[in-house]
Amino acid sequence: MQLNQISRTDDLPDVVIVASAFGADQIRRDGHAVWAAAAARAGANGFEVRRELFASDDDSQPAALARLGERIRAQGLWAVYSTPATLFRDDGALDMDALRLAIDEAAALGAHIVKLQLGGMHSGVATDAATLDRLITGVAASKARVVVENGQLQAGGTIDAFETLFAALPTGESDGRLTMTFDTGNWLWAGQDPLDAAKRLSRHVSYVHCKSVMGEGARRFAAAPANGDTRFATLLAHLPGAMPRGIEYPFISGPDASLDADAARQVARIAAF
Repeated sequence: MQLNQISRTDDLPDVVIVASAFGADQIRRDGHAVWAAAAARAGANGFEVRRELFASDDDSQPAALARLGERIRAQGLWAVYSTPATLFRDDGALDMDALRLAIDEAAALGAHIVKLQLGGMHSGVATDAATLDRLITGVAASKARVVVENGQLQAGGTIDAFETLFAALPTGESDGRLTMTFDTGNWLWAGQDPLDAAKRLSRHVSYVHCKSVMGEGARRFAAAPANGDTRFATLLAHLPGAMPRGIEYPFISGPDASLDADAARQVARIAAF
């Protein structure tokens, strides 16, 4: 799949609404398809399905995923499939079973991107030749772009872990290569500098999760970037401008604006940031 298949033809990036932005409880109650329609009304280009928000294991079966994919496409959206599974196990070894399952489920959905967490140990992940060969072969079997995301833990959330892995992989512009989802906020949970991460990892990024972070320590939470947030704007400026941007902070309804209205406002803001 060529990345330009999921990029806008104008000078603005595609905007994806991550299902959880509408609220985890609402997604589990109503199902993803209902809220994919809300994403379309908000003017989004894509919708990210979250495996952990399925109401039951039945939702992850191939036939159910195929029906969901059809409903997403009927709204004029393309799909991202996100799983909380990690590409590497706690001992740093590659988890081929997790990779194959994620790829198979994304294929049933008809997703353009399939996203896993990096995982691994605090010190990183295995990068020996045999592991890399298995990883490259597994990623190449996917019709969807395979990406790994920086998580909120030190294991799978450090700049060095990503830099070491990508340095070990073959370079090139092949559509089958492994790339990353750059989560603008998760770095802070892992004690990393997001701007340093952007400077060091930008060339490996094919999808951006957008959020600001409020609070400190364990009391951190995701929030919309403030108007005029120069730090957030600077961070995005160091990342590939044409890559899709996912909204992964909660939409807020109130007396002056509905959830739909806030979603539409945030889609426009993130596209233009």
